[in-house]
Amino acid sequence: MELLLALILLLVVAAFVMAPLWRRPEPADPGQARKSQLDELEAQKEAKYREIRDTELDRATGKLSEDEFTRQDAELRGDALEILDQIDRTRKRDDESPTP
Repeated sequence: MELLLALILLLVVAAFVMAPLWRRPEPADPGQARKSQLDELEAQKEAKYREIRDTELDRATGKLSEDEFTRQDAELRGDALEILDQIDRTRKRDDESPTP
């Protein structure tokens, strides 16, 4: 009898603990997804700005020749412009989307 009660108690506890795993995930909030996308783009922008500053410092300290600096700087600034365009498009899309 005690063994049966212990088994039932174990099953109840196991069902309680595992219940969240059986639930279907709730649909993601599109507004939250856009916010996290915007946060990611902002982080990419700051990282790219750091790369640009590091390249300028490398030129100033003589680690890069003027040709190398010109090539890297153009590439990094092009990447930064693409990120800024993505940020603008994401913000514009957020402004145009209806709020619930």
